[in-house]
Amino acid sequence: MQRFYTYANTKIEELDTKRQSLSKAIADMSAEAVSPEHIKRISGYLQDWDNISFEDRRLVVDGMISKIQATGENLQIAWKV
Repeated sequence: MQRFYTYANTKIEELDTKRQSLSKAIADMSAEAVSPEHIKRISGYLQDWDNISFEDRRLVVDGMISKIQATGENLQIAWKV
């Protein structure tokens, strides 16, 4: 009977670790989601790109891109939208 409890506890710990990992992944994806209001604001900036400030351009890029990886040979952009 003790073996059963040990096995059950081990499985519970494994499943809880997996649940925590999945919960974190869901939270990360939710944090990166772009709201319709933000998309509307970004669209306004994009229509007047040549006339907006550097800071506004940076905000637009922050709202559209989650990660940029650049090497001497390759550029990868992870888009939020």
